[in-house]
Amino acid sequence: MLDEWSHNMFQTDPMRIYRAKRDASHRGVTSKYTILGFISSGTYGRVYKAQSVDCDGMVYAIKKFKPDKEGDVVTYTGISQSAIREMGLNKEISHANVVALKEVILEDKSIYMVFEYAEHDFLQVIHHYSQTLRIQIQSMVLKPMVYQLLNGLVYLHSAHILHRDLKPANILITASGVVKIGDLGLARIIYQPLQPLFAGDKVVVTIWYRAPELLMGAKHYHKAIDCWAVGCVFAELASLRPIFKGEEAKLDSKKNVPFQRDQLLKIFEVLGTPDEKDWPGVRDTPEYQSMKRLDPYQNRLAEWCQSRIRSPHGHDLLRQLFAFDPDKRLTAKDALTHKWFQEDPRPTWNVFQYIPVHQLPPQRRITQDEAPSMMGVPAPTQAQSQPHIPPAHAHGQQSKPGSTTSFTSVSAGGAHVSGNQGGTARKKTKIG
Repeated sequence: MLDEWSHNMFQTDPMRIYRAKRDASHRGVTSKYTILGFISSGTYGRVYKAQSVDCDGMVYAIKKFKPDKEGDVVTYTGISQSAIREMGLNKEISHANVVALKEVILEDKSIYMVFEYAEHDFLQVIHHYSQTLRIQIQSMVLKPMVYQLLNGLVYLHSAHILHRDLKPANILITASGVVKIGDLGLARIIYQPLQPLFAGDKVVVTIWYRAPELLMGAKHYHKAIDCWAVGCVFAELASLRPIFKGEEAKLDSKKNVPFQRDQLLKIFEVLGTPDEKDWPGVRDTPEYQSMKRLDPYQNRLAEWCQSRIRSPHGHDLLRQLFAFDPDKRLTAKDALTHKWFQEDPRPTWNVFQYIPVHQLPPQRRITQDEAPSMMGVPAPTQAQSQPHIPPAHAHGQQSKPGSTTSFTSVSAGGAHVSGNQGGTARKKTKIG
């Protein structure tokens, strides 16, 4: 009698019925996407290039987070803080200059984040110009790269999101020449946070792009750290090498943050040693006494810019992004209206617009994954692994960013630009 009652309850329990239907309709990663190849790996897991099996055939980047492993047994112990942040923030944002998250799939104790695909990143472009072309990035290419980066950052900051890890490897470019800010794994909401930003994240931003207030041990910081990082990226694009390439002092056994002497010296050698007139709050930073023991330097940023940026307005933009006092540092919103972007050549929607075909950077290289991968997916054919995407310049894009109805809009409903469309015609618009 009891067995019959249990059977009836099982058949009529709404939650059991719902779960059964949900599980029956669930589609796994490889039933929705064909894996084209392996892109890269990191502490979080691995990234793959994939193509939708649906009729649109769109290409995506799938980020697979590693499950914990005890010996040969995969165990599921929860989701990392970084993955939770990245999923939560990406679900809520939409803008042309920020990488879009399509969906999140939980399968076989692993988490898969499906992002729009981008063929290039800033680091790859820097390498292409420095190692292959052996020329500087021309102003007509450099300017839209910096402008679109700032435009995406304005959107994030208007949504109270601090990126906290802007660097060339995290800034992507689609085949149609649109810049996309990616990797929000370290990002934080800064509007009424539940705990101080310093709590749980003593070290943020890769060392070469880390703002001086962080290097000086400040416990409180704000959006200005991202603007300093933009200055570092701008300078690296202009010179094809990091402007402040210091050696990082590692955390000690008690996880104490050390004084970053070498990194600060690299900054002071270019920008000079700050004093209380430049940065009134420097005296209150934990590392102030350590800084005072360093040899003093004079500011030589103008000299540095002379052969690299060759524009007084470009030098001025970099100078303001490199203000020592975070409260006086140029904001992303104000940087967008800087005079450097209003002098010719104006920034364009397509960063590749004026690059000759033979100078275009190659598409992102993918490999066939040799490690245990996406559940035994067969190796793709040559045609699958390198789908043809026509260069954007062939579509005659002539528009320039800055339209108040498009690129500079920072509303949550900002335009979404797919990284897989070879080039979409846009109206001609100018900034200013």
